[in-house]
Amino acid sequence: MQYKSFLIKYAEIGVKGKNRYVFEDALVTNIRHSLKRVDGDFEVAKESGRIYATAQSDYDFDEVVEALKCIFGIAAICPMVQVEDLGYEDLKKQVLSYVDEFYEEKSFTFKVNTRRGNKKYPVNSEQINRDLGEVILHTFPETKVDVHKPEVMLHVEVRNKINIYSHIIPGPGGMPVGTNGKAMLLLSGGIDSPVAGYMIAKRGVRIDAVYFHAPPYTSDRAKQKVVDLAKLVSRYSGAIRLHIVNFTDIQLYIYEKCPHEELTIIMRRYMMRIAERLAAESGAQALITGESIGQVASQTMQSLAATDASATIPVFRPVIGFDKQEIVHVAEKIGTYETSVLPFEDCCTIFVAKHPVTKPVIKLIERSEENLSEKIDELLETAINTVEKVWC
Repeated sequence: MQYKSFLIKYAEIGVKGKNRYVFEDALVTNIRHSLKRVDGDFEVAKESGRIYATAQSDYDFDEVVEALKCIFGIAAICPMVQVEDLGYEDLKKQVLSYVDEFYEEKSFTFKVNTRRGNKKYPVNSEQINRDLGEVILHTFPETKVDVHKPEVMLHVEVRNKINIYSHIIPGPGGMPVGTNGKAMLLLSGGIDSPVAGYMIAKRGVRIDAVYFHAPPYTSDRAKQKVVDLAKLVSRYSGAIRLHIVNFTDIQLYIYEKCPHEELTIIMRRYMMRIAERLAAESGAQALITGESIGQVASQTMQSLAATDASATIPVFRPVIGFDKQEIVHVAEKIGTYETSVLPFEDCCTIFVAKHPVTKPVIKLIERSEENLSEKIDELLETAINTVEKVWC
């Protein structure tokens, strides 16, 4: 027997006030959109604190669960049997049928946990627990009750219909994507920035992304690697519009005109400026990077401050306090790690200085940027006007 329905539980949304319906509706929309990409037809509906996804045709259980596990806002996925309320005796029969069908081996301990959402139901929750426990023990004498650490927690929800379930699959948590604005992610081919995109999307932020390409110093394989990373992140964030910027001429000009120990900082500042322009065009309110304090020379407190000074919108860094192993752990969990470690260089690593400044002074950086005044505005406009846009 296959489950025909899924009870979708949320956590953080439940503490919202009068606008909770906005978050619920967004979650329902995201679930519908995600389930359209799997085999089978589903009806998704909400009912006073509950969201249901009900199969209207045959489907692949594992495929559906994997799709639901990528939807932010879902705290738990509960495959369930939903039946009509045909009276108390019928409820007992339905519970026995559930146990018999889904547990071939009956030698387990159990507990019944009833929630009576329909307060007009003639039997209260505690009595239902006792009565259902009694009929299970009588029908399947090899079972035992354990109210402290049961092997099977049998949940029964008495609402307009009866929900019966015992399996709870953890969801990703967070907030539904699209409920907290939009941001522009600076996406490289490394480990950190895809994780940053995942984490900011988990807070309900929709993301676009920008990648700085430097042909012929970086290859088409390096660009494809970033496209692949964007597609992996989009499983959680929804579709990402990736802006691919040809950054070669700007990098070479900076390399020619500016002190080499300041190259990384100045290049990062111009990346921020371009990303901010693209953010304004796409309606994004912030920039997102994968920087972590102290990981490399461009990520000291002073370097981050110098980089931020070039932007006029907020710059958020979701992994700012993570060490490398913590970032790797998330990358492995979301499936981006294997792609991130492919050996294709990005533009930042190609033009890195041998002895980069670790405590840049913003006024001195700005003075060095004056050396670029002859051509930099023209190069920026060319880069922005020739952006390649790819949906991932």
